[in-house]
Amino acid sequence: MSVMRTKPLEDVIAQGDDDDGGRGLRRRLGPLDLMGFGIGIVIGTGIFTLTGIEARDHAGPAVIVSFALAGVASLLAALCYAELASSVPTAGSAYTYAYATMGEIIAWIIGWDLVLEFALGAAVVARGWSGYLAELFDLPGAVFGEGSTVNVGATVITLVLGGVATAGIRQSSRVTNVLVVVKIAICLFVVVAGAFFLKAANLTPFVPPAQPVEGGEAGLTRPLSQVLFGLEPSAFGVAGVLTAAAVVFFAYTGFEAVANLGEETRRPRRDLPLGLFGTLAVSALLYVLVSFVVVGMVDYREIDPGAPIASAFSAVGAGWASSLVSIAAVAGLTSVILVDIVAIGRIGFAMSRDGLLPAKAGAVHPRWGTPYRTTLAVTLGVALLAGFVPLSSLANLVSIGTLFAFVIVSVAVPILRRTRPGMERPFRVPFSPVVPALSALACLYLMTNLSVETWLRFLAWMAAGLAIYAGYGRRRSRMARRELDPAN
Repeated sequence: MSVMRTKPLEDVIAQGDDDDGGRGLRRRLGPLDLMGFGIGIVIGTGIFTLTGIEARDHAGPAVIVSFALAGVASLLAALCYAELASSVPTAGSAYTYAYATMGEIIAWIIGWDLVLEFALGAAVVARGWSGYLAELFDLPGAVFGEGSTVNVGATVITLVLGGVATAGIRQSSRVTNVLVVVKIAICLFVVVAGAFFLKAANLTPFVPPAQPVEGGEAGLTRPLSQVLFGLEPSAFGVAGVLTAAAVVFFAYTGFEAVANLGEETRRPRRDLPLGLFGTLAVSALLYVLVSFVVVGMVDYREIDPGAPIASAFSAVGAGWASSLVSIAAVAGLTSVILVDIVAIGRIGFAMSRDGLLPAKAGAVHPRWGTPYRTTLAVTLGVALLAGFVPLSSLANLVSIGTLFAFVIVSVAVPILRRTRPGMERPFRVPFSPVVPALSALACLYLMTNLSVETWLRFLAWMAAGLAIYAGYGRRRSRMARRELDPAN
């Protein structure tokens, strides 16, 4: 049996168009719902922490430019996602695109990678949610903090949101949209209120002079690019702005979850591109405006990296605003957890439908219209991780998983253009294959900025996934059964 066998595109499209006798996913989402899911997962911890860390350590006031550059890099990947999602509107996003273009083994690797990205991301954010809630209401750190034996707050919020995700896509959409409205409103409040405290002196010099990093990093914690090319780390200057762009790029990750909802979108060929681009446009605008206000209110050397927005208002005598910021953080992180769980359920559904996971795992509830078994199983797994495992050292795995998926999607666009030139493409990436190539190279560059230990953990996770594929999926997939019995 060939592990490079591809899934016929006709089968992919037929699965997306057919609800399998009422047992498939139901089309209930419009473009605003998709934007709600996208913004719900993108605007999270990045806007509340990365601004201060990168302004203080790498870019100074030019962190504004770093967020803009990261937004452009995200746009390149979003263009590729938009072409594939509108042409092949199905659950599974990058996993399904890889199956139709590059082969089963690549599809499995991507699916396994996406499980890592969204599950670990949900667990990390759940612990962050618990910490913000404890700070907002002065809750005991023994059950809500990072030092707790069992993080009760993280476990409870995961179980509650897993229940919402299981109950139906419309319920998930309503909750997400409400949370998105709250955090966008408070972000706009931060921009408007902060504008009254801007000082031109804090924006000068806009790009601080470059300087070497004292001490630096050593061993497995060093970025892969430094190890490979013998580079010395530096802060500020143009190099610092680019380094900050590589870091804050991860604040944009998650928008690809919109593509996972292709089979639940009423008019996917029109609405999926609108959802993807709308998500990035709103997120990039808010990131740039908020970062401008923060570095304009406080000298970048005095920014508190743990709570840059709240500390900025406290520094100008408006500490009352920090409570609103904490509310926005709790709302923002809640929506991230919910969309992560929804996304994993759709990936598991797609993989079980193809036989790479047991068919029962992807069963759709007759009333709720969701892949309830996969969603519940994922919820329990994430709740255990969030409750018992301090995941700060593993957070970069979310980033490397996302970037790896972006590379595959970028490569899939020109491959599908060549193999299926006559396929209907409601949205087309301009200047292909140049734009997809730039997208893939940009993502690979950002991957090299991650530490060696992150790469080693990622490779270990991939090795475990390949072992599962060799023992189960390779012989039990629908394509494998079709090879043995063409009538199947």
